[in-house]
Amino acid sequence: MKDEDISPLVRVGVIGAGQLARMMGDEASKSNVRVVVLATGDDESAIATADAVVFGDPRSMDDLRALAAESDVITFDHELVDLTLLSALADTGVTLRPSPDALRFSVDKLVQRAAFALEGLPVPAFCEVRAPEEVPASFFANGQPPVLKAPTGGYDGRGVHFPDSLEECHELIRAMGAIGPVLVEERCTLLSEVAQMVVRSVAGDVKLYPLVTTVQADGMCNEVRFPVTLDDATIAHANDLTTRIAELIGLVGVMAVEYFVTPQGLVINELALRPHNSGHWTIEGCVTSQFANHLLAVSGQPLGDTSPVVSAAVMVNVVGSDVPATPEAAAIDGAFVHHYGKAWRSGRKLGHVTVTGEDIATLKMQAWKSAHLYGTRTQETQ
Repeated sequence: MKDEDISPLVRVGVIGAGQLARMMGDEASKSNVRVVVLATGDDESAIATADAVVFGDPRSMDDLRALAAESDVITFDHELVDLTLLSALADTGVTLRPSPDALRFSVDKLVQRAAFALEGLPVPAFCEVRAPEEVPASFFANGQPPVLKAPTGGYDGRGVHFPDSLEECHELIRAMGAIGPVLVEERCTLLSEVAQMVVRSVAGDVKLYPLVTTVQADGMCNEVRFPVTLDDATIAHANDLTTRIAELIGLVGVMAVEYFVTPQGLVINELALRPHNSGHWTIEGCVTSQFANHLLAVSGQPLGDTSPVVSAAVMVNVVGSDVPATPEAAAIDGAFVHHYGKAWRSGRKLGHVTVTGEDIATLKMQAWKSAHLYGTRTQETQ
């Protein structure tokens, strides 16, 4: 499976069949591709929009080979993958975009932090430990215990801990260290959080989406707002950092970079080498959505225009409750309601609502009204 063998209608295999793969399927016709998903069961979200489905386990080489047999290139809708297995698959000639080497920067937070620090990129002070006594005293200097993270396997706040006391910090490190290494990070003073999507082609062309404000609740993205209210110098710095990261890791496809806005400037928080929650607003808000551009990039085609087509947008996640989605949610002026086709349960991300227009304050009110009619349990943040 080599680049020159890719047919005009490219078969893009997707490891994972969740809502991100579902939205790739929605945008496939705009990108001249066929989407083939690797699903673990017949109730997964992306089956409804995929052109073809392979059932299997993403940690099984036989199942990965089955997906490869139906695909010209393979990409991802999540990072809960085995990099050793993916590298072995790539060694057999299968094209993976992003590559296993690039994916390592999002799959393993310790790898990412060490590489970025070496390049002089702004990351929190960090260290790797297995026991409480290995944590330098400087991590407690500001009177707050540090943040503790599992280097792999976490998403939507999973595997991230904010201990309230020294005792709790030590207990968590002992428990986590018994399983594997612990990433210890300084607790940054946050003014806000922002994120930026970027897309990079096989040829190395880079296009940036506008920076957006993100609001978190219980470790999960709650709300996204475009445009940001930061000064031009900070926006320019984000543009530069995001471009540098994409080129440093050899990205092919889309990537989200999450930043902390601190009194000292921007600090890199997390990466996601795939479509991302912070980019859902681009479906209605930009010339080319993050999903269409991801498919264009990984299939070796020229990138689409990332310019916004709206003055402002607010996206709110719908997180499970006991109330089903209602038609009234879509009746709110300017609201675009996206349902992921998942069974409803508490705490599960089930859809999102995007409202576009002119005034952020008005859009925020409309987006939350629609999301609450939809049935979200999350509460509006100020």
